[in-house]
Amino acid sequence: MKLNTPPPLDPGFQPAVLVNRNYVAAAKKSGHATPLVIGLEREGGLISRFETVVRADCDDETLRYVERNVKFLLWAIGGWKIYVGGPKAIGEHLRKIYSHRGPRKFDCEMMALAYGKKLEIVVTLPGKVPKAKEMQLSAGGHLKGCRIGFDLGASDYKVSAVIDGETVFTEETPWDPKIQPNPEYHYHHISAALHRAAAHLPRVDAIGGSSAGIIVDNEIRAASLLRAIPKKDFPKAAAIFKRIQKEWQVPVVVMNDGDVTALAGALSLGKKGMLGIAMGSSEAAGFMDRQGRILGWLNELAFAPVDYNPAAPADEWSGDQGVGAMYFSQQAVNKLLPAAGIVLPKDMGLPERLKEVQNLMAKGDKRVPKIYETIGIYLGYALAHYADFYDFSHVLILGRVTTGKGGDIVIAKAREILKMEFPELASKIELHVPDEKARRVGQAVAAASLPAAKKK
Repeated sequence: MKLNTPPPLDPGFQPAVLVNRNYVAAAKKSGHATPLVIGLEREGGLISRFETVVRADCDDETLRYVERNVKFLLWAIGGWKIYVGGPKAIGEHLRKIYSHRGPRKFDCEMMALAYGKKLEIVVTLPGKVPKAKEMQLSAGGHLKGCRIGFDLGASDYKVSAVIDGETVFTEETPWDPKIQPNPEYHYHHISAALHRAAAHLPRVDAIGGSSAGIIVDNEIRAASLLRAIPKKDFPKAAAIFKRIQKEWQVPVVVMNDGDVTALAGALSLGKKGMLGIAMGSSEAAGFMDRQGRILGWLNELAFAPVDYNPAAPADEWSGDQGVGAMYFSQQAVNKLLPAAGIVLPKDMGLPERLKEVQNLMAKGDKRVPKIYETIGIYLGYALAHYADFYDFSHVLILGRVTTGKGGDIVIAKAREILKMEFPELASKIELHVPDEKARRVGQAVAAASLPAAKKK
């Protein structure tokens, strides 16, 4: 596939959006197109549907197209049961791929952790896939009172103290939770930060949190932050937020950091139909629909495919290639260093590598802009891809990778790709960036607005 504007440091990039659209167009022209309906069932009988067409012969290209889209749907929406309404061969192929012995073992295990049920695939007819039933929760926006908000990332955590919507204290602290086997490490860091924030408030009425990972009912079901926790100790780690609520005796609400990103955008801009994307240690995403509701989707786009290049790099955790974490995070910057001709010490961590790239950018190093241009082109194509699954009109972009002049290049390139390649979307989608301070701590402040305080 030849792109009109290829990423300067990744000429083999194959945008998922173009591959998908080219496949569907070819299938329709072939005269052998047949409907395919994918349904995903989540907790409480919630159902999401995705409808498309495929070639009836179910060739390798068709199977690849379906598998990549099912992968995207699983991590964007989530589910423990997949309905495959279409050719039986497609359903059987997915059963082999998405099994505990197949290439998508990681995905099966993570969905089982999230929903407490083994991933199941049901092969049926398109008309037999259940109708959509979505969760519709209004979340956040509670600004009155004295509140604490925190945001847990893989390389640092942030905490803010807020009084009636005004920030009176913010703090950012480095940590390394993903290698810590003792859940007390995580608890004591969070607890200490809450006490430091509380020192700036006359009282604490509510606590809201933003955390990487899958959060259900204030419990961490799966997260890279807890990767080193032994299985026997995981329940204790998962219940940290409920432990905090018991100790503080105030309402506590913790949500996935991506959803809090979308909430931050909605609060700061006064807009709805918001897709939030945070580029930090990984890619975090969240979605608020045009009615200002949270749908309960996973929005874990770090694991959702955006590049169909067979030689695309693999994410170290999931083992899958071409997924968002490798394109919109510190990992993305790191993977582009060799192509940019930048050599850094092998023992230097990802956060430090990003800081060094930002320092080189500030000094005018001519190699660095190409890194940000490449990420910006990735983003432009990815936003068009996301628009095929999400109905949004606003995008909030934030996170460490977007800090400084490099972030300006990322946004500019993304807008350029949308305008050149997807003009119908460019006229409907607005990209927003917060100011420098909000880029770093905005999620903690938004998280503070999650819980409704107790009535007095």
